[in-house]
Amino acid sequence: MIAVPGGVTAEPVKRRDFLLIATGAVATVGAALAVWPLIDNMNPDASVLSFSSIDVDLRPVAVGQRIAVRWRGGPVFIARRTAAEIERAQADDTSPGLIDPATDASRVKNPEWLIVIGVCTHLGCIPLGQAPQDPRSEYGGWFCPCHGSKYDISGRVRQGPAPRNLELPPYQFRNASAVLIG
Repeated sequence: MIAVPGGVTAEPVKRRDFLLIATGAVATVGAALAVWPLIDNMNPDASVLSFSSIDVDLRPVAVGQRIAVRWRGGPVFIARRTAAEIERAQADDTSPGLIDPATDASRVKNPEWLIVIGVCTHLGCIPLGQAPQDPRSEYGGWFCPCHGSKYDISGRVRQGPAPRNLELPPYQFRNASAVLIG
């Protein structure tokens, strides 16, 4: 026993206590080093990360044309809208037939370009309407052949079982002729 100021006594640290603490510390570090490769293995590899964002050159897209690009394994629809399509989309902002109300301005960063994820929000089908020969909805947008959901030129659901509008991917315009998706 060792006397300390204040009249309290403490037992000296024994060699056995030191060995227990040192063994526990080494075991903790060893366990962390053994588990780290398992945790690190859950990170996406380079091939997955390469698809996390894509650059799209918009120069070849004519006014009124729609293209589809692949992002994260699924389609993204890019539509270069005409002045009439923009007017129609903005006029439909207050339409009572919107299942998931949203203004056209909240869905686009540049009124000329609509960029949406091309997957129906009902059961994940890919709507038709990208190619000129594809059937489109009477609202000028897309038609899902699986269960009949209809979208307008702003990607808003107008009819059918789809509960939400076509989703918007994260994107930003690099300049007037290029967009970064992701």
